[in-house]
Amino acid sequence: MKLNLENKRALVTGSSSGLGKAIVNLLAAEGAKVIVHGRNEERTRAVANEIIATGGIAEIALGDLSTEEGAQAVADQVLAHGPVDILINNAGGYAHTTWKEATADVWKNTYETNVLSGVRMIRHLVPGMKTLQWGRVITIGGGLAIQPTASLPDYSATLAARHNLAVSLARQLKGTGITSNVVAPGAILIPSVQELITKLAPSHGWGETWDEIEKKSVEALVPNDIGRYGRPEEIAGAVAYLCSTYADYITGSVIRVDGGTVRCL
Repeated sequence: MKLNLENKRALVTGSSSGLGKAIVNLLAAEGAKVIVHGRNEERTRAVANEIIATGGIAEIALGDLSTEEGAQAVADQVLAHGPVDILINNAGGYAHTTWKEATADVWKNTYETNVLSGVRMIRHLVPGMKTLQWGRVITIGGGLAIQPTASLPDYSATLAARHNLAVSLARQLKGTGITSNVVAPGAILIPSVQELITKLAPSHGWGETWDEIEKKSVEALVPNDIGRYGRPEEIAGAVAYLCSTYADYITGSVIRVDGGTVRCL
């Protein structure tokens, strides 16, 4: 399917590795002019160079979006070459915290990283989309926003905030030609996740081969109807669809790509 993304300029925050890298690679393959963002110049430039080597168009923007100064620096780098048509708010992170470990300062830092980072980029870049009378803002959320667990309280709360702000933004952008949506992944198999699960496997009796380990660890940790972890490319596919002209009639929506992990509507 041709997604009609040629000549669209897209910033994917946190795209020097993992899920963000998969998204920026697919958008570039669909003809978008992508901006790879990260804090580490070597990793960020490597992703951009890979895209260029395969015939895509890519530039980079460096900076820490969890601070006002860092976000401003990223916006300045991006806007120096013109407005963006597409903003993918993917950047974020979490620590494996419990309620006891998640102090007020931890909560503040998690909100700066996961919520205010996206708010900053929306404020910097959406005004330019309004001049184009077309745009896409896609926020990467997650199932914990809807179905939180006892652990990761600060992270789960920030995911809920990301979902909420994306829908509020959609209401604000009524009639502008700009849509705002959420893609909510389930547990996604990125290298660090596979490494962690493989280390845990012997003590939990999950098997020896990856096929065995994946199936049994999913059953134990994130049971879903598909019986495996999601792949970054599957999330990227949902993002790319929402960026396309085929999604003109979708805004304020949450698209879950989680194998059926979340049971509520």
